[in-house]
Amino acid sequence: MSVVTRMSRAEQVERNRARVLDGARAVFLAQGYGGATVDAIALEAGFSKGVVYSQFAGKGDLFLALLEERIDLRAAENARLAEGRSGLAGLRDLLAASARRDAEDAGWGLLLVEFRVVAARDADLGARYAALHARSVGAFAALVEQVLARDGLTTVGPAGQVAGVVFALGTGLALERAAGTAAVPDAVLDAVTAALVVPAGTRPDPSTPEEPR
Repeated sequence: MSVVTRMSRAEQVERNRARVLDGARAVFLAQGYGGATVDAIALEAGFSKGVVYSQFAGKGDLFLALLEERIDLRAAENARLAEGRSGLAGLRDLLAASARRDAEDAGWGLLLVEFRVVAARDADLGARYAALHARSVGAFAALVEQVLARDGLTTVGPAGQVAGVVFALGTGLALERAAGTAAVPDAVLDAVTAALVVPAGTRPDPSTPEEPR
């Protein structure tokens, strides 16, 4: 005798949401943010537009939901990688893993750049993106501080600012990669990484003017 298992309403909603997000990811990556439409996303997911709009307010809402998922996934991956690692070598491992993931998923990097340009001209999208970005930078900064502290080191400036620089470099490399000019020698990357680190207690005071040279 077969047993039919019925999903609850909440389970159905969650399943539909996941399918819509999978469809949105595929369409965004294939057509870019500007080229993607809710119609195309609904078709990819196998739903009507009404189902999509019952879950998300529109294209921007869909993208931000995907971004939030990605931020949480990256944070978990970084936390696992950081376990047992310390000091400058640990920081290099974190940055190398991030660069490798970015290169393997170059399409997402370009998509994110495209979305950021759009969000810069839309107050609501801009504010929501900024909040997610700050969360991502903050999580990475906290992890970097932990890894460095295990060897008595710290960042050359506030960890949040240094993490912001790292993220900005990643964005720049995504654009360079798209132009076919992203090859940066390991020695250069190692030198940049080392410049971000100082012994704990010796961080320069930004309020103190430099001596003339």
